[in-house]
Amino acid sequence: MTKDLKNDMIESNIVKPPRKKKKPRSLEKRRSRAGWFFVLPFIIGLVVVYLPLIFDSFYYSFSTKITVRGISTFTFCGFENYSNALFGSQEFLQILVDGMLQLAMQIPAILMFSLFMAVILNQKMVGRAAFRAILFIPVILSTGIMELLSVDESMNAMNEHMNSGESIDDGSGADAASQIVNSLDIQQLLSGMKIGTELVDFVVSMINNIYDIVNRSGVQILIFLAGLQSISPAIYESCQIDGASGWETFWKITFPMISPMILVNGIYTVIDSFTSQSNIVMSYINKIYLYGAKGVKSPETYASAMSWIYFLIVVVIIAAVFGLFSAFVFYQRRD
Repeated sequence: MTKDLKNDMIESNIVKPPRKKKKPRSLEKRRSRAGWFFVLPFIIGLVVVYLPLIFDSFYYSFSTKITVRGISTFTFCGFENYSNALFGSQEFLQILVDGMLQLAMQIPAILMFSLFMAVILNQKMVGRAAFRAILFIPVILSTGIMELLSVDESMNAMNEHMNSGESIDDGSGADAASQIVNSLDIQQLLSGMKIGTELVDFVVSMINNIYDIVNRSGVQILIFLAGLQSISPAIYESCQIDGASGWETFWKITFPMISPMILVNGIYTVIDSFTSQSNIVMSYINKIYLYGAKGVKSPETYASAMSWIYFLIVVVIIAAVFGLFSAFVFYQRRD
């Protein structure tokens, strides 16, 4: 028997270990990879389109545009544009403060109205689908050409303000004669209650701006509805067996379990309100960019500096809202 044959016989008698089977990918990993596939167009657009524009805007905010014989060049000027926007333009600061105060009142009202309507639309009633569609129609109408028309109206109002030098309109588009209610009406209604004038003014402002609140609540209502429908009906049945009232069920079951959606809607509402083209601050910056202002040599770079100041303020507000809401968010464990 040859040596090679002996080696083959020895190898045949050796028991080879079984091959390890590849573990199938978990459903969670497959879903995460599918999620990356869906967000890939956004990532490509961000890198190819938006990042260069953001870099150019940031560079322009530290530059001054000089045009000689139709040829424009940008020269570095440091923080001159930022200094002029913050300390040289009282009008920009006034519009900025007025815009912050206006949005600070509208954002809580939008969240409360959308949550209230979502709770109502989540009940079993005739025509529930039709009511949901009706409340979402303003979201569709406020985009595209309708949004551009509203921006044109705000730009015309801004031009009238710049030329007349009068006080800044609050953006509601209503004067004292055409308002739905005024503070005297609310004071008469609440005369028997010890309610401060600040709350009265807040209620009056919200009633007079009900059109804008309804227009900006469609997406939030859908998100709240999705959160309400994800709550198990068995939880409500156990509450009814224990004798809990509807008020107690809402504050101890519905509100805590929908708190993650409140956080999502809060962040979405802040971003949507602060970046809307109909915002008075955005309208003012757009006007400076297109038409310039008195004493401004380079409107494009000056408007870029204003935009970055406004962007930093929005980031700080979003961080504050996220930190405030996160402290009260309840996350249900699925162990």
